[in-house]
Amino acid sequence: MYKRPFYQTVMKRIEGPRTFMQVLAGPRQVGKSTLAYQIKESLSFPSHYASSDGSVFNNSQWIEEQWEIARNMAKETSSPLGALLILDEIQKIPNWSDTVKKLWDEDALRKVNLKVMILGSATILLQTGLGESLAGRFEVIPIPHWSYAECREAFGYTLDQYIYFGGYPGAAALIEDEARWAHYITHSIIETNISRDIMLMTRIHKPPLLRSVFELGCHYTGHVISYQRMLGQLQDAGNVTTLAHYLELLSEAGLVRGLRKFTPDRLGQRASSPKLQVFNTALTTAQDHLSFKNSRKNKEVWQNLVTASVGAHLVNSTFGKKIDIFYWKEGNREVDFVIRKEESLLTVSIKDKNKETKAPGVAIFSEIYHPQQNLIVGDQGIPVEEFLLTPLEHWIDADDEEIKRIA
Repeated sequence: MYKRPFYQTVMKRIEGPRTFMQVLAGPRQVGKSTLAYQIKESLSFPSHYASSDGSVFNNSQWIEEQWEIARNMAKETSSPLGALLILDEIQKIPNWSDTVKKLWDEDALRKVNLKVMILGSATILLQTGLGESLAGRFEVIPIPHWSYAECREAFGYTLDQYIYFGGYPGAAALIEDEARWAHYITHSIIETNISRDIMLMTRIHKPPLLRSVFELGCHYTGHVISYQRMLGQLQDAGNVTTLAHYLELLSEAGLVRGLRKFTPDRLGQRASSPKLQVFNTALTTAQDHLSFKNSRKNKEVWQNLVTASVGAHLVNSTFGKKIDIFYWKEGNREVDFVIRKEESLLTVSIKDKNKETKAPGVAIFSEIYHPQQNLIVGDQGIPVEEFLLTPLEHWIDADDEEIKRIA
């Protein structure tokens, strides 16, 4: 079975000293549980996996029972590495973090070598107590959506298949039956994300509006849309604050993000109109009426999907890292993406051979902000496939000669 690159990181930490709880955090259906199973099967010392999903006793007693099973393993094993407890979907248990804190601190006091791994959405876990009760006792390992490189190696995806079908591993076996694939994405991923992860864990005053913001984000991915325009298009939209909050929740769930305009002024960033960007192109195409074949025939639709795929690659590449992603626009002059890592700036423009290049926007941006690199992806630039296969950090650190050689 294919192992994601994060496997080695997780394994190294689990086999190391008992210092922190390890939190595998990321969107739904990106393989967090599968990764945990792979770790469990590879360990040379005892481990216990437990999920509160479907459990009859969703309370602190359930946590204590699972913890005691793993604690006994740690006490009875002859391995100096101790034992591992894996807790999945734990955020569904009220006040779970208080119980975990008590048990973790007890083990530390009694020198019980029990290591702990927690799986879930980072934001939901933080909202339900991870950041307060367990402060200083955990570290997060971000698990983003699958990249093109991973899907190509694991499932044999072509570039066009990845652009259209996105990177959900559970849906890979269904792409030959597009109706079945779309039903899976819509009901098993989108609906579950919204109804179970967001609505159950967060107070949502206007559920239909949350769904409408999500649909708008998928339909207009790659477009800059002001909140005022959204208010005009959505029924019962409330106010700008509500829209911005719902878009933030969708971003935290790994569905749709609103990119901010690049400006050195943080207040200006917050006041800017968002550029909508899906985390996975499957969220767009599964709700669209065009098939894979017909999407490829429609030049405008396909170019929008290519842009969305590059944008998704960038937002997932910055997930959990100290790298920021923006857009820039002044009038009709635009830069598709602006990447900032520490003091370094990188622009990324998607070039469509059927349309005029957006280079004038890059030229003006460069005069003002002096980026280290200006990348053009697509026609007469870096091939889309090459760009998606290459880690973002590589482009940030690449010199002019290497860029010219690849392009």
